[in-house]
Amino acid sequence: MATSDQIVGAAVGLGEQKSWEAVRLHDVAAVLGISLDDVRAHFREKEDIVDAWFERADSAMLKAAQASDFIYLTPRRRLHRLIMTWLGALYPYRKTTRQMIYGKLEPGHIHIQLPALMRISRTVQWMREAAGRDATYFRRALEETGLTTIYLATFIHWMSDNSPGAARTSRFLNGCLSMAENLDRLVFTGRSMEERGGSEKAPQGT
Repeated sequence: MATSDQIVGAAVGLGEQKSWEAVRLHDVAAVLGISLDDVRAHFREKEDIVDAWFERADSAMLKAAQASDFIYLTPRRRLHRLIMTWLGALYPYRKTTRQMIYGKLEPGHIHIQLPALMRISRTVQWMREAAGRDATYFRRALEETGLTTIYLATFIHWMSDNSPGAARTSRFLNGCLSMAENLDRLVFTGRSMEERGGSEKAPQGT
């Protein structure tokens, strides 16, 4: 029996040949020389293959964090490498990936869209873990919101980027991360100064 990776590979390959919308599970089974029941043993429906496709990108991203030089990168460079690695894992089949996303955005697919939102959140959480982010409470919430926004904006930019090695996307991402880093420094350095100023003034009122 074929493995889940082989089924995903065959499905995405068929998507590149025609379109993701036109891919049927019986076509995938035929390509691999297996039965539909063999496919069902791994995936309950076609949408599960989409989830497995993005799981591949998550896995590639986490493996990138194991590189010997990763620990020496600045926080911004870590996030840049993780996001570009995530996108790079999908790059050979960008057309199909784009069609998968458009399929999720079709009106009336609430049952698909809600799990997709959860998947985005899960990817961002693993991204923060891989980057070694350890903010808590209010700062963590802001960081998650900002990183989710940057990740999605970069993904959208990447889907139409035809530059060699997605160079335009890399520059776009670097600009977004740099802006977020400066904003974080401005907000939390200023807040820290205000808190210190308040604690220094407190004894004068006693």
